[in-house]
Amino acid sequence: MLEKLTEEERQLLPSDEDVEFYAEHGWYLTGKLLTDDEVDELVEASERFYAGHRDRTLPVRPPRLAYWEPQHGAVQRHNDYVHYESDAIARILRKPIIGAVAARLAQADEIRVFQSTLIYKPPRPDEPTNVVPWHFDRHYWATSTSERMLTAFIPFHDCGEEMGTITMIDGSHLWKEIDNDDTTVRHFADRDKEDLEEKLRRNADFNNTDVRKVPMIIPKGHMSFHHCRTYHGSGGNRSDRPRRAISFHLQDGENQYRRYELSDGSFVSYNHDYVVRQTPDGRPDYADPTYCPVIWSEPDVAG
Repeated sequence: MLEKLTEEERQLLPSDEDVEFYAEHGWYLTGKLLTDDEVDELVEASERFYAGHRDRTLPVRPPRLAYWEPQHGAVQRHNDYVHYESDAIARILRKPIIGAVAARLAQADEIRVFQSTLIYKPPRPDEPTNVVPWHFDRHYWATSTSERMLTAFIPFHDCGEEMGTITMIDGSHLWKEIDNDDTTVRHFADRDKEDLEEKLRRNADFNNTDVRKVPMIIPKGHMSFHHCRTYHGSGGNRSDRPRRAISFHLQDGENQYRRYELSDGSFVSYNHDYVVRQTPDGRPDYADPTYCPVIWSEPDVAG
């Protein structure tokens, strides 16, 4: 059974007005969901991770796994499945208030982990890997049935524009999309940045709207959430210290695997498809508790 929220935590849940704001704008800034000690533990656990500590490792390495290793040098680091490989990080990510906030925003009864990526953006303003071009996550989750998936961006410190904080394109989750072809299912790291910039402009023009960029100014212990169709990106780190964070992708309880066919007859795959168990009918199980544990369920906290 999952833990119940304390009365103090209940005060941190999004209000009805906050839920309406998220539905209109596609993003939301929380109150202080993590204590300073919890955030400091994330820093310490990430340093142990970078030094080589693992509580367990994936049984196989999926083909599109983001996985920085020391030989890759002083580039922006991305490490997927950190919630699986680090117990210390997983314990904090599975804090019930995080799942409860996600459930309110997604209007879901259950929230499961979908993916978690540990991120380290070095203080190198001219490092090209530090710039994350405009994209939205749903493109890369074509094998998921849900349109309610969302992401929490969890910095390990005060995070503002100088550090290259995550920036949202306000209201873009409501846009009707054009140019949705086979290329959109490829990760932004495998696509031309100028092409992604142009796609953003074309979609804004098609929807007869401006591109409204909103940098997330996030104090320590707070986090942002964004809808799976909200365009977002980030700039270089112009500060004198690394920008540390976790991108915590979450799925509602109804999400399942679906076959997604490309124009050449091949099928899209997600990293989970190589590691999770299978359902009785032979599909990858996106509810596999080993990799996609439940972190919030309304029946468990009823009353």
